[in-house]
Amino acid sequence: MSNLQAVIPYGALHSDTTVLAGPADAPNPWLSWSYLQDNAPTILDHFLEHVTLTLESIVIATIIAVPLGLVASRIRWLAAPIIGVTGVMYTIPSLALFAALVPFTGLNNTPVVIGLVMYALLILVRNTVTGLDGVPADVRDAAQGMGYGSLKLFWQVDLPIALPSIMTGIRVATVSTVALVTVGAAVGSGGLGQLILQGFNQNFYRAQIVTASILCVVLALFADVLLATVTRLLSPWARRRAA
Repeated sequence: MSNLQAVIPYGALHSDTTVLAGPADAPNPWLSWSYLQDNAPTILDHFLEHVTLTLESIVIATIIAVPLGLVASRIRWLAAPIIGVTGVMYTIPSLALFAALVPFTGLNNTPVVIGLVMYALLILVRNTVTGLDGVPADVRDAAQGMGYGSLKLFWQVDLPIALPSIMTGIRVATVSTVALVTVGAAVGSGGLGQLILQGFNQNFYRAQIVTASILCVVLALFADVLLATVTRLLSPWARRRAA
């Protein structure tokens, strides 16, 4: 049996819509090297889409969350409403949210990115508030005594000290977003989730489902390790304090 024949019985995609169903007793391995070889360009395209959706969502969410966290930290009566609203957004079922956004945005990446940004906000805002609240008062007082204005105080004192907490939030939000991107397959923009969904629709094509799932896990682990390394490089004082 050729490599292609090994794949076709369980519906390897020849297009995004064509499904070739095979006999019930055809081989259906959990892992298949022939599947990887025959579908490498398609897998790569979906993997890159997964990475792009994750990056766009986390960057936008961080740009929104850090100012919100700063406001919540400095104006205490706004902390509860800000965290409350982001908490409510976090509880909305992802599948329902993506579907509800489609009539306004169309079937593209936009509803998925909007939804992922909303889900990441709670984690990022909370960690930003925690980090800023952890800046020692005597350090801020000393900086102000040296003539630091509000902007200089934030950039040179508050933000560096709060950075480890903010980066921890980004790490958690990134890993969570990598998993949530797969749900976007329901509206046609799920990156590796589309491969998983197609695998279920093609007589439970195991090799496709498992390959896409493993790539999601590997991507999440890689992102976590990468961000942990970046955090250590950006905040060497935190390592010395921990030691």
